[in-house]
Amino acid sequence: MFYLRPSNGRAPEQLTRNHSAQYVSDPDFTWQRLRTETPGKYESYVDLEPGVWTKIRIEVTGTKARLYVNGASQPCLIVNDLKRGESRGQIALWAHETTEAYFANLKVQ
Repeated sequence: MFYLRPSNGRAPEQLTRNHSAQYVSDPDFTWQRLRTETPGKYESYVDLEPGVWTKIRIEVTGTKARLYVNGASQPCLIVNDLKRGESRGQIALWAHETTEAYFANLKVQ
């Protein structure tokens, strides 16, 4: 799972900004576990603004994934060891229960 924290994208503290984009693999590899065991490896900064449309692209190949935001030519987060290994299945779009979120123009290739 990749998720974005728009309110962190322009925070006044760098450490908070560094938690803007994150990879997790629930239930075994929660954000708390990954942050504790491998600080910084599965999180990164990306320029985000709350209340503004954010374009994302996720590329998955085998056990590797890359997260691109707002048309960037380079990924803001690279995961070279997806915790479930090579797998197949459904995808989901999710927003935290306290977040108002909208999704549009979904393409799966």
